Amino acid sequence: MRRVLRSSVLALATISTVVLSGCSSGPQVDDIFSAGGWPGMHADARNSDTSPVTGSRDLSFAWSRPLGGPVANYASVAASGQIFVTARTEKGCNLFSYQMDSGRKRWCRQLAPGAVASTPVVDGAANVYVGEDGAINSFNEYGQLRWRTPVVGTPLSAQFTGDGNLLFITQLGQINVVNTQNGQKVVAPYDLVPPPSPVDGANIDILPDDKGLRGCFFGAPDCPVANMPAIDLESGKFYFTLFAPGAPQAELVAMKYSGGDNPAITQEWSSDTLPGGSASSPDLSADGSVVYANDNWGTMWAIDSATGDPKWSYDIGYAAAGSPSTSADGLIIPAGGPDGHLLALQDKGDHAELVWERKDLLQLGVPAQTAGSTGYAVVREGTDGLAMLTFDTGTGETLDQETLPGAKGFTVGTSVGPKGEVLTPTLLGELFVLR
Repeated sequence: MRRVLRSSVLALATISTVVLSGCSSGPQVDDIFSAGGWPGMHADARNSDTSPVTGSRDLSFAWSRPLGGPVANYASVAASGQIFVTARTEKGCNLFSYQMDSGRKRWCRQLAPGAVASTPVVDGAANVYVGEDGAINSFNEYGQLRWRTPVVGTPLSAQFTGDGNLLFITQLGQINVVNTQNGQKVVAPYDLVPPPSPVDGANIDILPDDKGLRGCFFGAPDCPVANMPAIDLESGKFYFTLFAPGAPQAELVAMKYSGGDNPAITQEWSSDTLPGGSASSPDLSADGSVVYANDNWGTMWAIDSATGDPKWSYDIGYAAAGSPSTSADGLIIPAGGPDGHLLALQDKGDHAELVWERKDLLQLGVPAQTAGSTGYAVVREGTDGLAMLTFDTGTGETLDQETLPGAKGFTVGTSVGPKGEVLTPTLLGELFVLR
């Protein structure tokens, strides 16, 4: 069912004190994106989980580093090869930066505990943007704080906009767009979930900024927005899931950020099409016309990005524990899960076609596709070990399999470096790098 989303914001007045850097037209997208790296959680604005690098078909284990606590998100990689990753540690640092070649720690910072829910986002100058309880922060490549902007909730992974700003949504449902140079808000915050108001009474408790964060991993009701938006840089439309208060499940939502001299956030549509809701980030097709999302019951959906109407659905046979990898030509490889296998679908417009399927493999990670028809996914090895599988994305054929020494459980993302390095952190808290 599709319907217009009702805004809880009474006015979206532009904040007039924004200071633009550089030339009068503001920063350009080509200068913001970290070309050749893996700048954000799902690699790019459309959440494709793909890399333009021609991937190696013969990987070897390079190094691993324990992070001191569980990891919930991908490792990000700058064009220079500098790595950024967050973890939930009991004390000390929880934001880390490593050198790709040696695995040496460049620097680390201690943020509030909610940083574990935020994947660092990197621009072309290796400036990094990462959330924590009640704020979004930016550090330069040496770990020095550039700015800190208070917000309501904990910012999950951000996206660069078409006009070079930074858009993100907190788990409590507040949308913000900030200037990347100074952190100032470009538009007034947009509250998807109405905040307490005087009509609610005088003794209403303010929600803590970390409320519901642990439930985000499972898409629980106390985490209204559990994932990273996909954004169409041309139109400014962005897509995410919202578990509104009192709703039976999360809905897929479309909104629009219009930049320029009079930036604003406006409503488009919302859809309760996804049975059981969804906890993973949606993907956009290369032309921006289709939104791909998996529901919590084991079905992959293609949704018309203009209307919110379903185009097709496909039962993949298990509930995926993450977002799919979606190539520019519509090859979709779903994430794994506790009982998930490896398969590929091709978008045929009005239906999906199974290209290949590997039921002999237990996939326990999130796949990535690269140029040269090469893909990577973490699979079970032996009784409880993990290995990085290299496969042909056209056929599903195994090309290589490399053990992740001592790794167990599940990995939370697969990233590809500028020279074809492959990175994956385990949920238990160890970063592995292969090349």
